[in-house]
Amino acid sequence: MSNGTTTDTTTSVPASRKGALAALKGLLPFLRPYRRQFLFAGIALLVAAGATLAIPYAFKQMIDHGFGAKGGAASAASVNTTFLALFGVAAILAVATAARYYTVSWLGERVTADIRSAVYRHVVEQSPEFFETTRTGEVLSRLTTDTTLIQAVVGTSISLALRNTLLFVGGLAMLFVTSAKLTSIILGLLVLVVVPIVLFGRRVRKLSRDSQDRIADASAMAGEILNAMPTVQAFTHEKIEAQRFGASVEGAFATAMRRIRARAVLTMLAIALVFGAIVFVLWLGAHAVLEGTMTGGDLGQFILYASIVSGAIGALSEVMGEAQRAAGATERLLELLAVQSDIRNPAHPTVLPARTAGGAALQLAHVQFSYPSRPEAAALDHVNLDVKPGETVAVVGPSGAGKTTLFQLLLRFYDPQSGSIRLDGVDIRDLDLHVLRDAIGIVPQDTVIFSANALENIRYGRADASDAEVIAAAKLAAAHEFIERLPEGYQSYLGERGVRLSGGQRQRIAIARALLKNPPLLLLDEATSALDAESERLVQRALEAAMVGRTTLIIAHRLATVQRADRIIVMEDGRIVETGTHASLVALGGIYANLAALQFHNVQVAH
Repeated sequence: MSNGTTTDTTTSVPASRKGALAALKGLLPFLRPYRRQFLFAGIALLVAAGATLAIPYAFKQMIDHGFGAKGGAASAASVNTTFLALFGVAAILAVATAARYYTVSWLGERVTADIRSAVYRHVVEQSPEFFETTRTGEVLSRLTTDTTLIQAVVGTSISLALRNTLLFVGGLAMLFVTSAKLTSIILGLLVLVVVPIVLFGRRVRKLSRDSQDRIADASAMAGEILNAMPTVQAFTHEKIEAQRFGASVEGAFATAMRRIRARAVLTMLAIALVFGAIVFVLWLGAHAVLEGTMTGGDLGQFILYASIVSGAIGALSEVMGEAQRAAGATERLLELLAVQSDIRNPAHPTVLPARTAGGAALQLAHVQFSYPSRPEAAALDHVNLDVKPGETVAVVGPSGAGKTTLFQLLLRFYDPQSGSIRLDGVDIRDLDLHVLRDAIGIVPQDTVIFSANALENIRYGRADASDAEVIAAAKLAAAHEFIERLPEGYQSYLGERGVRLSGGQRQRIAIARALLKNPPLLLLDEATSALDAESERLVQRALEAAMVGRTTLIIAHRLATVQRADRIIVMEDGRIVETGTHASLVALGGIYANLAALQFHNVQVAH
């Protein structure tokens, strides 16, 4: 029931977290379980960085001792030794780099899987209020696109950042060892270079967040339209919806291009300014060699270390761009994880009394409720109802009277603003949510069929049911015969949302699912509304048998299905306005009598 608003979950994130890479701290709970792997990756990083930093020193030795003025056999031996050492360093570098790559890639995949599972697990526990204001397409975008960005950071960028940080620090130290004067000059220049890079990086981060939001909007729109294709095609809106989606994609593309341009400029600035500073300092070093204050080996070593340091800075600027995008993605995921449902399990749940053969007792006392998206309109207005164990109560009334809302409160999808609902004498807010919902079976008006086979669709009512129990429930719901006629019988896949079934067949699958659950309280929301006359007769007989030994509430617009109920309550504008049997309500001459006269008159005319 979307009211057209966008998700308001952003309010759950502290303002201090926004606008900074500090959002990445939110990943720490997902990283802590893998300390050992991080330690191993850290050791591999240190070894690889050490091997890389040893290479320039080896070149210095080769230049100064191998190509020195003495020459001869000693120089050749020095060159041979140096190249053997270089090969050993390269071998160590290769093994350490492979170990680092494997470990951090594993960490990226593992942490991303954990985040996806945690976010999905959190989302499916939210109350319907959450889905009133949040589009499922946006949630899916956060589960896929945003987690992929985080995977890139954890599995690649963190490793690269640490590696290049080590190379920067180690290379800088060796630059001081080689020439403190030249290094001091280069550091002074780098300070002037880094400030504009950092300032520009903030703009990249904002654009990264905007880009992810536009992608989420496009995904949400696509999900909504794809789930409503029959309606779209029936109204010949294919081109209109394609244009809407195209405009949304173009908007996302334009935002992404602004981000890409900003990152390109950032990279250009980083490389040009950093290398410009280094080239200037190397020019000073070349003159120092000509003047005899430095050896050729020292200059060669300084050049290589300067290259390592500048390369590390360039790589860090690239990683910073990825981290900026990941920070935006992390914020969005943390927003979902920060959302807390108003419908929660009590700290100390009450145990339901032992089930009796007569079904569950149900009491509603002064129940007042308004939907969060429509707080000014009372969906239920001081409703009082007492249902005895084993009683069958029909709920009728015009659309919008509050009938389905009543069922949603019984399942505790929402809590009333005032009043109480008791199941077997226990306030349902004091029950564990699973205990409460396990005690209730429901056949909804809009049947949900999963893209699994018929057997598993019915077994959704009770996960541990045997095949024989599933088939027995299908027979009771008059579903066995049409399932057997499917190409692979009970193993036949029913298609996404049951597209391979008729409306009546989907309804019978839902009835079989509820019967398999065998709850003490059964809720039937227009359970036979989509059935043809023959199927309705079969299912009605099955439902009458299923009602024995349990309490049943039936919502029906077709009054012929409720005439044999023990009691009928009539609702209007969220209130119970009439109560009685079919005969007594007809004699009363009120709302029910008018509904009955209209329906039965139309039936007679049709015949």
